[in-house]
Amino acid sequence: MMKIYINDSQENWICDRMRSEFINFNNQYITENILEADVVWLLFNWIWRQAPIDLLASKKVVTTIHHIDPEKLDLNDFLMRDRFIDAYHVFSEKTIPHFPDAINKNKIHIVPYWYNEGLWSATDKKKDLREKFQIPTNKFVIGSFQRDTEGFDLKTPKLSKGPDIFCDILEQLHPKPHVLLSGWRRQYVINRLKNTGITYSYFEMANFKELNDLYNCLDLYLVTSRHEGGPQAVLECSSNKTPILSTDVGFASKVLTQESILGTVGDFVNKIQSKSFDNVIENYKNIQNYRMEKTMPQYIKFFQDI
Repeated sequence: MMKIYINDSQENWICDRMRSEFINFNNQYITENILEADVVWLLFNWIWRQAPIDLLASKKVVTTIHHIDPEKLDLNDFLMRDRFIDAYHVFSEKTIPHFPDAINKNKIHIVPYWYNEGLWSATDKKKDLREKFQIPTNKFVIGSFQRDTEGFDLKTPKLSKGPDIFCDILEQLHPKPHVLLSGWRRQYVINRLKNTGITYSYFEMANFKELNDLYNCLDLYLVTSRHEGGPQAVLECSSNKTPILSTDVGFASKVLTQESILGTVGDFVNKIQSKSFDNVIENYKNIQNYRMEKTMPQYIKFFQDI
């Protein structure tokens, strides 16, 4: 039987959850000993140098490219790693044009994200949850649960995530919403909110149970990214029936209704002010195509073909 070794960075990030879920669902195919592996999966592609080079040269190697920020691409590192890569895995076709021209595009394969329906669920207890987390019960609440600030100085916005767009939207809304934040490195957005007097609540280290509860506190979730592999929020909001509006990034347009995909700041503002984003039923139907039991066999076939 084919054996897959998945590298691990233990960063307490989405890839750690993906690794754990994949192993639990496909345990018969997994080995924790890289020497026994038929396929080495560099799910954490940025730490590829931690794997022994001689083993990468002797194994079938797949690397997942979560997304590419063209302005920050390290071309030398990308091309050096390419010498050992048998196949690239991406979650969306929108990532492919950002690959360096020198890469053989035939090596790129699209296999979508999955979602774990055991983690995300809707509730009708929004008022109780807001009281629990001390979130205003009488205000329109908009959420964002992803990092938005570069780690090197905790001031510079991570522009691929569009935190500047997010804040531009909030600042044009009347009346002003309450903003619910989670995730690491939210300093850029927090500073913008403080400067404009927009109230917010911040839960930096929410676990998955708490994160599901925070989703259920929202009136609306916004994705304003310029580049994404997913984003995961598209799956999570759709699975727990949280209204969401998004830029056309990653696989957002595969899951969300056409009316949920927007372009400019003005488009977002007009849609929010008109309260015309009742998209949860259709999004929930679409998300059923990404349940683990439907998506995991696609991964196994992908690795077997490699």
